[in-house]
Amino acid sequence: MDTVTLLLIFLVSCILCFYTWNSMYREQNLPPGPTPLPFLGNLLQLKTGQLVDCLSQMHKKYGDVYTLYLGPRRVVVLCGYDAVKEALVDNGEEFGFRGQLPVIDLYTRRQGVIFSNGDQWKELRRFTVMTLRSFGMGKRSIEERIKEEALCLVEEFKRKNGEHIDPTYYFSQVASNIICSIIFGNRFSYTDPDFRRFMRIIDEIFIGMSSPSGQLFDMFNVVMKYLPGPHHYAAKCAFKLDEFVLERLERDRKTLDPNRPRHMMDSFLIKMEEEKNNPSTYYNTENLLKNTSTMFVAGTETLSTTLRHTFLLFLKFPHIKKKVQEEIDSVIGRDRAPEPEDRPSMPYTDAVIHEIQRYANVLPMNLPRAVAKDTQFRGFTIPKGTDVFPILTFVLRDPKYFPDPFTFNPDRFLDENGEFKKNEAFMAFSAGKRVCLGESLARLELFIFITTLLQHFDINEQSARRLPVHFAQTAYRKPPSALGLGLGPKTEANKL
Repeated sequence: MDTVTLLLIFLVSCILCFYTWNSMYREQNLPPGPTPLPFLGNLLQLKTGQLVDCLSQMHKKYGDVYTLYLGPRRVVVLCGYDAVKEALVDNGEEFGFRGQLPVIDLYTRRQGVIFSNGDQWKELRRFTVMTLRSFGMGKRSIEERIKEEALCLVEEFKRKNGEHIDPTYYFSQVASNIICSIIFGNRFSYTDPDFRRFMRIIDEIFIGMSSPSGQLFDMFNVVMKYLPGPHHYAAKCAFKLDEFVLERLERDRKTLDPNRPRHMMDSFLIKMEEEKNNPSTYYNTENLLKNTSTMFVAGTETLSTTLRHTFLLFLKFPHIKKKVQEEIDSVIGRDRAPEPEDRPSMPYTDAVIHEIQRYANVLPMNLPRAVAKDTQFRGFTIPKGTDVFPILTFVLRDPKYFPDPFTFNPDRFLDENGEFKKNEAFMAFSAGKRVCLGESLARLELFIFITTLLQHFDINEQSARRLPVHFAQTAYRKPPSALGLGLGPKTEANKL
C-alpha cells in the first residue's frame, strides 16, 4: 500500500472520528454527563457486572438526570422517585414510547404490546387489557386458577417424599402456568415434556440477554445486527417460543367457536378473522406470536425471581417469617385456602410482600423508554427518539422515601396502628402509560402463593445449612408423616 493511500485512510479515519465525537458531544442543551469517546462513548467508565454501581456514582456526580453514551447510543438516565415520577407520570405522553432493547428487538421487530409504539401499541394494549379482564384479572376464575396452582405446588413438594429439592424451577413453572391458563385455557403438568422444553427456552432467552455478547449488542447494535455471532442467541431462542405457540394456535383454530372464546388466543383469532380484509390491521399472526411470547417471558421471570427472593429472605429473617405465619394462622387458619379478600385483614403480610418487592428489586434497570418528540425536561432538551433509562433501583432505594433503604424492614409499610401504609415511591411495576399490564395479577399471585406455601410449610436455617447448594430446605407444617426432602413434620414443639 503506497504512502498516499495510507495518508488518505488516516485522514478519512480522523474525519469520521471527529464527526462521531462532534455529533455525540456538541452543545445540544442535553443533561450533563461524562465526556464520551468516539464510538466507545462512556464504556470505559462502566465496569462489567457493576452497571448499577457505576450509574449510582454518576448519579452522585451529575444529579438526578444525566446523559450517558453506551457506545454510540445516547441515553438519558433518570434517578430517584421525583425525577422518574415527573417523567413517566407527569409527562407521560412525551416519555411514553418504548426504547431500544436491541438484543430482543431482533425477535419482536417492534411488534406485540410490550415493544410496539404509536397506534399499534395503543390498540394492542386496549385489546390485551380488555381480554385480561375477560379471562383473568379481576375475575373469580383467575383467583381459582391461582389457588389451584398453589395447591398443585404444595402437592408436588409433598410427593418428593424425602428428596432434597431446589424450588427454583418449580417457581418458574407455577408462574408460567398461570399465564398458560389465561392464554391457552389450561395449565401443564410439571413433568410435561413440552412444558419443560418451553421453560428451558425461557431460561435460555435470559441467559442470552445477560451474556457479555448480548450486552455488547445492546450498545453497538447498528453494526452488530448485520454480523453473525452469539449476540443473536436470545432472539434465536425467542423464535423457538413461536413454534410452541403455533402448535397450540393450529390446534385451537380447529375447535374455535367465534361466539364462545375460551381464552386469550381465541379472542385474538376472532379479531383476526373480523379484520382480515383490513390491510392496516394490527391483528395478525405476527402480533399474536409476539404478544403471547413476551407475556410468557415477562410474567414468568419476574414472579419466579420474586418468589426465590421471598424464601431466601424468610430464611435470613425467621422472626419476620414467623410473624407472617402467625397472621396466616390467625386470619386464615389451616383448614381453608387463602382468599384475595383475606389480604386487607393481613396488614403485616401485605407489608412484608411490598418490602420483598422493594428489597428484591428484580428489574433494577426497568425497560427503556424513549421520548416521542423533542422534550423539555428540567431545563434540558432531550431530542426525539432518545432512549431514557428510568432506573427503578434508585426509586425503590431512594432514601428520601425509604429511609435506610438497604435494610429489609417491612415496618416501613405500616403505620403507628399496625395498619398497612402505602408509599408513593413504591414503583416495583414501573409507572405511567407503560406500567406493567400484569400488576394486579402479579399482586394476587404473590399473596396466594406465599400464604399458601407458608400455611403448609416452614423454612428453617438448620436445614439450609445441611444443604448449602440448594435454594432452601422446608418442613411440612402439618403433622403427618415425615417427608425427608426436608419437607418434614412441623409440630408445636419445634416451631421457630
